[in-house]
Amino acid sequence: MKIKWLLLFLVAGPSFYASAAPLMLCSDNPHYFVFRGRNGVLIGSGEHYGAVLNLDFDFKKYLKQLGADGLNHTRTFSGAYCEPLGAFNIASNTLAPAASRYVTPWARSPVAGYANGGNKFDLDRWDPAYFARLKEFVNEAARRRVIVEMNLFCPFYGEEQWRLSPMNAANNVNQVGKVARTNVYTLDKSGGLLPVQDKMVQKIVSELNSFDNLYFEICNEPYFGGVTIEWQHHIADSIAATERSLPKQHLISQNIANHKAKVSSPHPMISILNFHYAAPPETVGMNYGLQRAIGDNETGFRGTKDLVYRSEAWEFILAGGSLFSHLDYSFTVGHEQGDFVYPASQPGGGTRELRRQFRILKNFIETFAGQASERQPFVRLKPDFALLAEPLPSVWSATVLGDASRAYAIYIGPKKFAKDGGMQARPEKVTLRLNLAAGKWSGAWIDPRTAGATGESFDHAGGVKELTTPEIQEDMALRLVRGGK
Repeated sequence: MKIKWLLLFLVAGPSFYASAAPLMLCSDNPHYFVFRGRNGVLIGSGEHYGAVLNLDFDFKKYLKQLGADGLNHTRTFSGAYCEPLGAFNIASNTLAPAASRYVTPWARSPVAGYANGGNKFDLDRWDPAYFARLKEFVNEAARRRVIVEMNLFCPFYGEEQWRLSPMNAANNVNQVGKVARTNVYTLDKSGGLLPVQDKMVQKIVSELNSFDNLYFEICNEPYFGGVTIEWQHHIADSIAATERSLPKQHLISQNIANHKAKVSSPHPMISILNFHYAAPPETVGMNYGLQRAIGDNETGFRGTKDLVYRSEAWEFILAGGSLFSHLDYSFTVGHEQGDFVYPASQPGGGTRELRRQFRILKNFIETFAGQASERQPFVRLKPDFALLAEPLPSVWSATVLGDASRAYAIYIGPKKFAKDGGMQARPEKVTLRLNLAAGKWSGAWIDPRTAGATGESFDHAGGVKELTTPEIQEDMALRLVRGGK
């Protein structure tokens, strides 16, 4: 039966995805996802969001690599925003296409004069080649079970980005967008751009409705560049209204803040709360009660070493998050298999080895069983810091997911890192004091770098139990199950 289903999946193409339910939140625990009948998390390590808008980027090679790496998430920008070469000190930036290699939802006009080469844009006409490329990208991702975060807008951080935007009046023939960059994403000061933005949202949402492997993010980092919350809510309403009469209704995400923030009254159509450079476990903990998926969908500015980002991923997921997407600078034009050797000045990292380590995390959480006799799924796990009878030694921190005294997933990582994101603490064994229920417990210590495992089993009379780790080289995870074999 499995082979028959697989053959159908491989040959059916878009028509198969049209019959499948889209990515949803898990009904048993809305902090996790359901995709094609399976509960899971989203773990990615992807390029800098230009896969579609940059015509020189070979996204087929890129998505094939993500699939081979065992990862299932990528972000892509719509084309309403791009960057100049050298922006944010990024080498080989995929969001900075070469002259005349930039494609957007809007067609080029016959009038010359776009700031980065070629003709100006006509905001009243769509570019069929763009939508063909966009749908091919999402379809290629669907074949590999990769979820696409379709990011619709991005603020203009400075004049250098606004200078390149098709929405800037200097770059279009429609006489709209004669405004400051900080007024573009507002309801009342956008200089005629709001109807243009609404039409773009409706067009993209309609064109992609048949796919099951995506969700829509309103705006990347809306806490910069004058983006108003009223405008964000308007776009969320526009997405929902467009899909109301269509076969599928996709999840919508809102990018909340850098690091952490408490969300007090989320828009009812928002299902995913995304953060950048998250500070787990606080980011998750202060919003866990909202019963939504919580994501860390951009990393960086913590050095170029693998450890700091691997640790961020493990801490975030084991704090109760369900989406982690690393910004991987090893993917560039000409290096779509993720082998670009970036300079030490790069604002983040990304390597093949790190992607393999992210896969270890994904497998760890998604194959986690609770009480062995019941084989409870991992979605029963919830944040449970009461397990720790006392804090760890000062250089280490612990993050815990638990299943009602029956199973625990624990991650131990360094509190501080070297300037390049590497190890600062010395390798050592660490003793945990855990509040454990009585019973027979078993599990394994797992090295997040290698997936190497060391068994752990004991009978416990109840109360505080001391467990000593194997020597921690950089970090360590523990799977512990009561009643297990």
